[in-house]
Amino acid sequence: MNSGRTRASAAPEDSMFQIDHLGIAVKSLAAAKAIYEKLGLSVSPEETVEQEQVRMVMVPVGESRLELLEATSENSAIAKFIAKRGEGLHHVCLKVPDLPAAVERLKKDGVRLVSEDVKTGAGGHRYVFVHPESAGGVLLELVQA
Repeated sequence: MNSGRTRASAAPEDSMFQIDHLGIAVKSLAAAKAIYEKLGLSVSPEETVEQEQVRMVMVPVGESRLELLEATSENSAIAKFIAKRGEGLHHVCLKVPDLPAAVERLKKDGVRLVSEDVKTGAGGHRYVFVHPESAGGVLLELVQA
């Protein structure tokens, strides 16, 4: 049965974008990663990202990952998120083929970014966040492929 919807054709450049990870704000990494370990998934060693005031682990799932984020300071974005909304999905991260070009294109189009600067985070990945006001209410992270 046809629902009347058609599948949009993917442009060649669309295939260069991927969901890199889903960021999940948690109160305790130890407690949060336990469910994934019980499922038999591997969990990366803990890493601290000082500039974001978080401790994190990655859980590979298929071609993507789950990023579990625990605040290391009451002033961190993750601590503030949990205080306001509780634990849960914090952001969606897309891997892009050319981060500087993507950032320039977004700025030119008036898209609001959380920070104007591209930063370096866990694993040496370069990233920038798009403000939820410009992304349908979702905090969107872009990382260099």
